[in-house]
Amino acid sequence: MGFIKVSSFLFVIFFLINGGSSTTFTVVNQCNYTVWPGLLSGAGTAPLSTTGFSLNSSESRVISIPASWSGRIWGRTLCSQNPTTGKFTCVTGDCGSSKIECSGAGGKPPATLAEFTLNGATNSNIFTSNLDFFDISLVDGYNIPVTIVPHGGAAGVGKCMAAGCAADLNVVCPPQLKLTMEDAAGVAVACKSACEAFGTPEFCCSGAFGTPDTCKASEYAGFFKKACPTAYSYAYDDGTSTFTCSGADYVITFCP
Repeated sequence: MGFIKVSSFLFVIFFLINGGSSTTFTVVNQCNYTVWPGLLSGAGTAPLSTTGFSLNSSESRVISIPASWSGRIWGRTLCSQNPTTGKFTCVTGDCGSSKIECSGAGGKPPATLAEFTLNGATNSNIFTSNLDFFDISLVDGYNIPVTIVPHGGAAGVGKCMAAGCAADLNVVCPPQLKLTMEDAAGVAVACKSACEAFGTPEFCCSGAFGTPDTCKASEYAGFFKKACPTAYSYAYDDGTSTFTCSGADYVITFCP
């Protein structure tokens, strides 16, 4: 009996440490056009059942996410398949796989990113260590409105609340940051980050500007932050842009 009790206790400890249950992501498209979500798992984390799919307007899809998963989700837009070659490409967020499935490739900037680290906190107290970290990032630019809303979870060490960028920044994007289609009369289909647009260390937080003390928010980061206060506007915008929950499921919505 002693062995059974000890074994049961060790199983409970193992379950708590490893976050024994999966998380549910519900991906919703409220845009009035089709979005092709792309999904990329972080290094060393379990792959998902899909890395890309089509989501028509008003459709949703539920995905079971493994415990302790990290990665990102983004929306690809203006996609098409070449009728001759079968090659699949997107004007924004393209992952370069030539298919709807991204197969381990990330999206090409500019793209709005929903980022997650599930059960990702480290803490000596095993009963409080399984925290989820999540954010909406405009560090790689913006192409589509996205929000993350947690459901059923408890607050972690920080804020367990909705994060995102619900504004349409393409219509107000500064001229220097606009990504336009050649045949669209200058209409923006995405809004680049200052790093993507100019490539200099002070905008990319690299080189001599590679620390929080030396890399400060630019006027372009300020543009993103004013429109989307809970989204990352540049690399070191942590204080108002990272959220934590415990035991939550998440709804990721395009065009909320």
